[in-house]
Amino acid sequence: MNNIIVLPLIIPIMTAVILVFLRNNIILQRIISLITMVFVTAISILLLLNVEADGIMKIDFGGWLPPFGILFVADSFSLLLVITANIVAILCLIYSFSTIGFRHENMFFYPFVLLLIAGVNGSFLTGDIFNLFVCFEVMLLASYVLIALGGEKVQLRESIKYVLINVVTSWIFLVALAYLYGTLKTLNMAHIAERVAEVGQDPLITTVAILFLIVFSIKAGLLLFFWLPGSYIVPPTAVQALFAALLTKVGVYALIRTFTLMFPLNQEVTHTLIGIMAGITIVLGCMGAMSGKDVYTIATYNVIIGVGFILIGLAAGTETALSGAIYYLIHDMLAKGLLFLLVGTMVYLTGETIVKRMSGLIQNYPLFGWIFFIVLLTLTGMPPFSGFVGKILIGQGAIEAGSYVLLTIGFASSIIVLYSLLRIFLASFFGETTVSEEDKKPIPKGVMVSFILFTIAIIYLGVGAESLSIYVQDAARTLINPSIYIDAILGEGI
Repeated sequence: MNNIIVLPLIIPIMTAVILVFLRNNIILQRIISLITMVFVTAISILLLLNVEADGIMKIDFGGWLPPFGILFVADSFSLLLVITANIVAILCLIYSFSTIGFRHENMFFYPFVLLLIAGVNGSFLTGDIFNLFVCFEVMLLASYVLIALGGEKVQLRESIKYVLINVVTSWIFLVALAYLYGTLKTLNMAHIAERVAEVGQDPLITTVAILFLIVFSIKAGLLLFFWLPGSYIVPPTAVQALFAALLTKVGVYALIRTFTLMFPLNQEVTHTLIGIMAGITIVLGCMGAMSGKDVYTIATYNVIIGVGFILIGLAAGTETALSGAIYYLIHDMLAKGLLFLLVGTMVYLTGETIVKRMSGLIQNYPLFGWIFFIVLLTLTGMPPFSGFVGKILIGQGAIEAGSYVLLTIGFASSIIVLYSLLRIFLASFFGETTVSEEDKKPIPKGVMVSFILFTIAIIYLGVGAESLSIYVQDAARTLINPSIYIDAILGEGI
């Protein structure tokens, strides 16, 4: 069973290579891509069930036991995110079948989407921090192509900025890895945690930890998010949704894993910094969402607000807060993916991006309008939708930790999220329609299928939260007690 841990990484890569040779057979590419993602999702669910029954799973390549070999690890935290990422990918693929267009499909769209998902899955499953760097780069290389897909002038301009910031970040990542290896002589995450526990988190190790904080904060859009608003709105809508749902969340995952497992000791420095950065990020994100005049800007700053809110859970550091962060992370991946698909469809239907220039959409597209309203409630944290459970648990954890300032900022941001999205809903969906009968465009059936499936997932995550609680609680317990992870990995090693 342990051998299949690596399949969520390997299968998408192998399929992507095959699809390169099927460039002119678009229908076959669609079918193979969708089947691949469904299969990978099924494998991930099977792994999660097995982890719940038998504990953390790992695979050691080449028979080299930790900390010497290449290691992949499946625990509840990583698998919950792998499953969510793959579901988002499936639904975005369904959306893209009706919208992406032959021109983009013929430019290796599906192979690069699969490579992106492979990098995301690998980042969640690796047990070695150097392999985390490698999987980050696989994900980023695919995103470099997807962001420029189509070759429009604005895409090329934003892609240059996006590539430059990620190249610099990757360089800092390598520097941090070099200092880490020079200090501890290991890159295995569990072994790093053990070494840090043995020698203590002295100023040098804390400095290395802050370097990783800078790297993962940039990738997550935490505080240093200046590159994000422009980069996320220029690719095709399906790619926008994938970026908004997945890319920043890999950075968030890396922050949570790093500062609960490898560097958990000097929390008065690291967790305080994370808390300050999370609070500032939320405030700046709220300012951007309130001042935004077009739907893309408002949606993008809502991504930034979500990142800050999730990391309040990490800054608080209690088991309850981490449970809330996990719930909210899963919710945010689904809700932000759907939000960007909805926003992109609004632009397609009206030919406008400015909120004030759209109106009356609900008259022509009632189901579409009410799905947007559900997303609005979800992102605001209204019960019984998916955002409610995570927000309540993060709030409870912040109270337990005495983080009342972060609690106030976090819950005040819910009002701003409500205001920003309600402004879109009231202005764009009500009033006199700006789309005449002659100009009315039908919403493709595949697009509506994607919307409906996303909505069902969001509602289930809220109403059926109890069915997921056993996995979320196990994930939070492992994060708050890193010895569980360390013993599972190093028990047969050193």
